[in-house]
Amino acid sequence: MFARNEGGLDRALRVIVGLALIAGFFVFPEAPYRWAFLLGLVPLVTGLVGTCPLYSLLRINTCPTKRP
Repeated sequence: MFARNEGGLDRALRVIVGLALIAGFFVFPEAPYRWAFLLGLVPLVTGLVGTCPLYSLLRINTCPTKRP
């Protein structure tokens, strides 16, 4: 559906950050802005899928170039 625009390191960092934020949701149940940890879903999903809509809008591509 969308062209991949995230490189391997970018994707790995997004998944790690996303999982860390989601873990914070469960680790800190009394946090006043606990719902903000759910924003970790965004980097998690974009990291797993390999495409970022914001990167598409800004025409950023961190994928390595393919050489013939």
